[in-house]
Amino acid sequence: MILSCGEALIDMLPRESAQGEAAFAPYPGGAVFNTAIALGRLGARSGFLSGLSEDLFGKMLIHSLSDSGVDAGLAVRSDRPTTLAFVTLTDGHASYAFYDENTAGRMLKIEDMPEIPAEVKAMFFGGISLPVEPCGAAYEALMLREAENRVTMIDPNIRPGFIGDEAAYRARLERMFTVADIVKVSDEDLRWIEGPGTIADLARGLLAKGPKLVFVTEGATGAHGFSKHCEVFVPARKVEVIDTVGAGDTFNAGVLAALERAGALDKARIARADEEGLISDCLKLGVAAAAVVVSRAGANPPWADELA
Repeated sequence: MILSCGEALIDMLPRESAQGEAAFAPYPGGAVFNTAIALGRLGARSGFLSGLSEDLFGKMLIHSLSDSGVDAGLAVRSDRPTTLAFVTLTDGHASYAFYDENTAGRMLKIEDMPEIPAEVKAMFFGGISLPVEPCGAAYEALMLREAENRVTMIDPNIRPGFIGDEAAYRARLERMFTVADIVKVSDEDLRWIEGPGTIADLARGLLAKGPKLVFVTEGATGAHGFSKHCEVFVPARKVEVIDTVGAGDTFNAGVLAALERAGALDKARIARADEEGLISDCLKLGVAAAAVVVSRAGANPPWADELA
């Protein structure tokens, strides 16, 4: 199983009512939630660990996970509310206003984290769960606890407006990068983390922190994959873009699903991924899956048969 660990929320997406009034419609979402959903739809054995509410939105999230074949048995349930993210779109690109105080996901603590069963071969972390407390400390502790024995991947999916203590957040990312096998960032995230420079030079800076593989998405241009001795680029597929909600999250699922299909959810195999052509396989599936998501509204990842 691939266990995605992080936020689940409701994206309130802009719509127009039958009377022509501006409105918002609720859609299950959250960066890590989207990756779990995409993994399930791509045919991977997918699990999800988060703090989930018992409210109507929490039930919507649980149903969405189940409908995509995702096991939410490790999720921590509570009567706190669900996080809401109101989305605005500019030329198809999303920006977010989050309502997250005292929510089921936000208030997850270190002591709430369950024992992880042996069937979990890989764990994915990231999203807005990492810069906030107490859940950020809980996910960090879980990753540091489990990284020695399982493949770990992180995508910080940085939202600068959500970061209260930038120095503390940067320090947390450094600690998590050190133990991660795989790091994925957008080109914007990469420059926020590493500063100005070329994608290749900055990616090598991330590799020097400890991960074996670094993936960098570059929007409509394509995606890059790096290891210590290898650099691979796969161009984006040309599609009509409706919006970009969930694109990076679905790319992450493509990376992990490709590794699972190759029987390579193993630290030793990932360490020699460039020798086996795995980086190219990860990029191709990630790019193909993301192309479907951006061609339709909201975070609606493809099923495996849509990519056949």
